[in-house]
Amino acid sequence: MRSYDFSPLWRSTIGFDRLFDLAESAQRASEDHYPPYNIERLGDDRYQISLAVAGFSPDEISVTAEQNVVTIEGNKAEKTEREYLYRGISTRGFKRQFNLADYVQVKTASFDNGLLKIELVREIPEAMKPRRIAINGIAPDNLHQLEAKAA
Repeated sequence: MRSYDFSPLWRSTIGFDRLFDLAESAQRASEDHYPPYNIERLGDDRYQISLAVAGFSPDEISVTAEQNVVTIEGNKAEKTEREYLYRGISTRGFKRQFNLADYVQVKTASFDNGLLKIELVREIPEAMKPRRIAINGIAPDNLHQLEAKAA
């Protein structure tokens, strides 16, 4: 089994610190790595989770977003009995959960070429964003105007 060190990712991501902690602990605790997935950073506040779900159709997969948790479940209905000489494509049911950081929301989910892609966006409320505070009633934009008048 291959072991990954997620510590460099903790320094370079916004909003997924807990996710990498959980991914690392899940890697150690469980041998079940089905279905395989990627977590990508698309921008400063945009992320994408891609799951390889070959053999499943969109109606056999459900994506549920609750508070700070995204759950993906897949159940393959076996329609006919077939005789396989070798079966390498897994069609077993699965359930994957991803814990999200605060203010991370599921934007869209799409199914493309056997990959389920879930786009996430981190939207911080205006009240929580950093803002400039005027010192002595002088707004930062007016500071340059006062310097020009003094000269």
